[in-house]
Amino acid sequence: MRKDELLKKFESKRSRCMVYTRVMGYHRPVESFNIGKKGEFRSRVHFKERRWGA
Repeated sequence: MRKDELLKKFESKRSRCMVYTRVMGYHRPVESFNIGKKGEFRSRVHFKERRWGA
């Protein structure tokens, strides 16, 4: 099954989840951010650390 087919099949069982991020030493829900801070959160770049010796 493709991803979109799976999403449609189980759409009734899905629910929203709270996303938290660490801001100035505190964990805050992204949902409570203002428009500018939400945009800043979405533009963050995640990286994977290279394993040494691999």
